[in-house]
Amino acid sequence: MQVDFYHLAASPIERVLPRIAERVLAGGSRLLIVCGDEALAARLDTCLWTYTPDSFLPHGRAGEDGAADQPALIAATVDAVNGARNIALVDGEWRDAALDFDRAFHFFDDETIAAARLAWKALGTRDGITRNFWKQDDDGRWAKAA
Repeated sequence: MQVDFYHLAASPIERVLPRIAERVLAGGSRLLIVCGDEALAARLDTCLWTYTPDSFLPHGRAGEDGAADQPALIAATVDAVNGARNIALVDGEWRDAALDFDRAFHFFDDETIAAARLAWKALGTRDGITRNFWKQDDDGRWAKAA
């Protein structure tokens, strides 16, 4: 099981998530996007349709018709009705239920960095988990920091 920690220092989640989702979907996998903040979930819903002028990412919201058929699904809880094996935790809150997936993307910012550090340390004591820490430079490029 792989957990990738992404410190959002130079770009907001609305700019970062679409690129990650695009790679997951391009590889033929499905993605569950978990967000407990309804306002943020609504912004992400819009952004996945409009993040580039010539493209969109097919997705839906949990509770809507056809949710189980969506390659990417935005939900408030860790319930992959779409069969996703990849999960993106986009609101800065780590959820241990993410460990039931093959890969987890944990996004956090300066406001939630303390909780991310605690999650990083706790996961370091568990068997079968590979952790990666990604940090943005001033130009917005990602570099593996740990």
